[in-house]
Amino acid sequence: MWKGLKPGSHLPFGAAYPYKLDMVETEEFGNMLFLDGMVMTSQKDEFVYHEMVAHPVLNTHPNPENVLVVGGGDGGVIREIMKHEKVKKATLVDIDGKVIEYSKKYLPEIAGELDNPRVEVKVDDGFMHIVKSKNLYDVIMVDSTEPVGPAAPLFERGFYQGIYEALKEDGMFVAQTDNPWFKADLIRKVNKDIKEIFPVAKAYYANIPTYPSGMWIFQIGSKKYDPEAVDVNSIPERETKYYTPRLHHASFILPKFVEDLVK
Repeated sequence: MWKGLKPGSHLPFGAAYPYKLDMVETEEFGNMLFLDGMVMTSQKDEFVYHEMVAHPVLNTHPNPENVLVVGGGDGGVIREIMKHEKVKKATLVDIDGKVIEYSKKYLPEIAGELDNPRVEVKVDDGFMHIVKSKNLYDVIMVDSTEPVGPAAPLFERGFYQGIYEALKEDGMFVAQTDNPWFKADLIRKVNKDIKEIFPVAKAYYANIPTYPSGMWIFQIGSKKYDPEAVDVNSIPERETKYYTPRLHHASFILPKFVEDLVK
């Protein structure tokens, strides 16, 4: 139940794509960030998404020193990355500075690590940043909105090919790829594209109540390392609320209808 709006305004987003940013205070989920009426994050359940973007891939790559986050202006993925002492630098590239600004103000527990000295924040086009980066990153995380407007190119094969080239020879990437109930064709297409580019391609899922259907799919592309081959005993316990070493492997066990999408 809405208790009222905090600032909401039409802001520029990409080339000729106006959108509406709302920060809404709710009784059940706390402050919620919306873009064009779509839930991006909420104080109550944000930890699920952000932990599941960051930890599976960072616990698979043995030395993720240089990490890139495309999107993710709320800072949640960066917060989780900072829990990994092997990460020497994390670069966040988000096209929208207002998301960063509003998150710092209204979602401080999510955005609190954006000022960490190991973090560089750039307000820029993530797609073009990938194009200009070659053999640079150990891990790339794509924390994008849904595939509409300026985020649409982040779900195309050319973008994944660019990620491959931006990664080092043993690099990995992860991207959120929406939900299997309403976006089955998207998941099938993205999985096919990733498999054609990367030697290792794996999908996993998590439960996020404020996202459509509650079931959310993530996909990994890796040049060398298999997330399902990780020794659970090698994963250190960290301060998390959803992800655990045991859940690492369990999240790759997909329901049959999702498994069929990514075969």
